[in-house]
Amino acid sequence: MADLTIPEGGFWPAPEIPQPNIYPMEWRVETEKLAAIYEKSKRMVWNPADLPWDGLRAEDFTREQRLGIMYWFAVLANFDASGPAVFARATIQAFEKHEEDPVRKCFFSITRDEMNHEECCQRTIAKLWPGGPLNWSPSDDLERAAHNNIGWLYHNGGRYWNGYNAAVGKYSLPVLFTSFMMGEMAASTLFRGMSSGTQHPVFGEMFQRIGRDESRHLQICMTILENEWPGLTDDVRTLITRQLRAGFVFLSMILWEPPEGFWELPPYFLPNHRVLMDHARQAGLGVLSYEEQAENWRVAMARVRAIVERWGIAFPAIPELDLEGVPVDFIDPEDIIPVF
Repeated sequence: MADLTIPEGGFWPAPEIPQPNIYPMEWRVETEKLAAIYEKSKRMVWNPADLPWDGLRAEDFTREQRLGIMYWFAVLANFDASGPAVFARATIQAFEKHEEDPVRKCFFSITRDEMNHEECCQRTIAKLWPGGPLNWSPSDDLERAAHNNIGWLYHNGGRYWNGYNAAVGKYSLPVLFTSFMMGEMAASTLFRGMSSGTQHPVFGEMFQRIGRDESRHLQICMTILENEWPGLTDDVRTLITRQLRAGFVFLSMILWEPPEGFWELPPYFLPNHRVLMDHARQAGLGVLSYEEQAENWRVAMARVRAIVERWGIAFPAIPELDLEGVPVDFIDPEDIIPVF
């Protein structure tokens, strides 16, 4: 065996690594609950390819119903398809900021889950409307309305993605995770209602599995926030209040209907959106009525309010749902942290 080489005066210290950087590597554990949630996520992994896709047949639906289902999943994809990228970016940020090991691993688990959810959108649209959401040529007014609405929807998604890229490095964990918490609260609410309302076994199993994932994501968010919220400054509390309002505005597109004066949409978007959603509803997808959606959203926001007010964070007014709170002025789209 060769002898060690020991320099005179001792080993030279390695240079300091400029930060933010993923090095030096470490596996610090401070929150055992997060480590346990990550272990649970590994046991609950599922494969979208294993859903009973043979039972989803285009011929079982009218053309209008197929278009409606495609449209609903295209709307969902504006949120779910951003999920893998949003949490992949957050995972990298967690490594660079040397967050404890379970935080990084939980981010990774959410990224993996969100890729499954995006795949469900992809597979459903491919089965019922090849070329969707946008790579197809409309042949009548209904199809043109759907194609145009999706184009406008994705235009807004692109605006919010730019905002998120700027926000990741700018905002602290409490602010980021308040936005994540809003998304997961909305998602668990949505898929719980959809799984009980759908008339199709493929969608029933899909929504049940996605809903279970989103509930676990919400548990991750709440565990991290309970560590981060104590000791917040008043400025951060104010910023969180604005993010709660922004989250409501952003997520209402899939949970309910987009509030006026914020989304960049043509005046015909909402009437056509309602027609297309009606076709999806008539197809047995499980889309709740306008009133049921509003009540579900109201219940979800009440849960959020109870959570944040425990930590001295003011809840924003949500006049669309008749919920009182602190008035929040116009929010620039680039201040929104989009996540689902």
